Amino acid sequence: MRIRYLLLHAFGTGGTIRTVMNQANSLVAAGHDIEIVSVLRHRDEVRFPLDPRVRVTALIDERTAEAGTRSGGWKAALGARRDAILARTRPEHVPAGEFGVRYFNRYVEKVVAGYLREVTGDVLVSTRPALNILTARYAPRGLVRVAQEHMNLSVHRADVRKAIAEHYPQFDAVAVLTQRDRAEYAALLPRTRVVRIPNAVHSLEQRPADYDSKVVLAAGRLFPQKGFDLLLPAFRQVIERHPDWQLRIFGVGERKAELRALIEELHLYNHVFLMGHTSHLDDELAKASVYVLSSRFEGLPMVMIEAMAHALPVVGFDCPTGPSDVLTDGQEGILVPAEDTEALAGALSRLMGDRELREKLGTAALRTAQDYAPAEVHPQWESLFSELLTGRSGGSERGR
Repeated sequence: MRIRYLLLHAFGTGGTIRTVMNQANSLVAAGHDIEIVSVLRHRDEVRFPLDPRVRVTALIDERTAEAGTRSGGWKAALGARRDAILARTRPEHVPAGEFGVRYFNRYVEKVVAGYLREVTGDVLVSTRPALNILTARYAPRGLVRVAQEHMNLSVHRADVRKAIAEHYPQFDAVAVLTQRDRAEYAALLPRTRVVRIPNAVHSLEQRPADYDSKVVLAAGRLFPQKGFDLLLPAFRQVIERHPDWQLRIFGVGERKAELRALIEELHLYNHVFLMGHTSHLDDELAKASVYVLSSRFEGLPMVMIEAMAHALPVVGFDCPTGPSDVLTDGQEGILVPAEDTEALAGALSRLMGDRELREKLGTAALRTAQDYAPAEVHPQWESLFSELLTGRSGGSERGR
């Protein structure tokens, strides 16, 4: 099969990017022709391990050119001016409530639409609402078209949900991450095939956590969604009882300066460290003894599951949707009400003060992580694509 994945920025560090590359690695290893198409490119290399047989191309290279930069006479200059105007114009089709709307304008939409009109292959997989909407509008019907949703339906804003209801029925299948997601999307899209396929960890062959370590680890983009501004006050309460522990936060993003200022304000500079991006997160997870998830909302918290693959116990907010779709409170970790910083502090303190409990919950976490092994998950993608190519029956069936 010739399978094309359409990503907004394949050269970033988000969870969607990581899981798409995991899928691509497995499918290319199974003998399929895989290409990842990135709408934007702002770095020389991708940030996650990627099989060299997977081709990566970009539609707009932000390293070298601006919208409308051309050469070749007055016609090209006229086109360049028009494109420059489009680049300053709000998008026509991407809803204002789409979380990534800041990356879109009329020029980006024009470039993506041009690619979609000409795309070839057997299967096209688009990976966020903005790209799903454009794919529904412009991609050839001769392709099998699959929309991936990495976020819970209730988290999307009203204009995005309206666009989902309008455009997603054009797809052969809509793939979501949890059974709860599948039920909600299927209710909105009664004549569309909705399937649940979770994301897979990249490997279960991991070094186990060090339960004697006094390190709590968190990871994710430094954006409001991840709730690190809630985690820091919670950790401030914890450190009074456990002054020899530290919190390491891995990730990059636009809120770095604000978080650094909050660390200073709370006098946590000897206990909390913004570690930036690492290409060796597995090594860092193995150095910790607790993983903490402070998100306001999730799709399926992949780094949490990666942590569980290291036998790390989890402390987290029971946010929609995410941790409770993976683990059971008191079994693989401790869940507390969403955005309740005092409860989060209490759960962290309990685990930090009880090595035996950390090991017990961590052992159960490793068992649960087995369900997200590549060998368990990725054949589901291959089966779905093969079935859709063979039967083209996705429009009237309901998913598993």
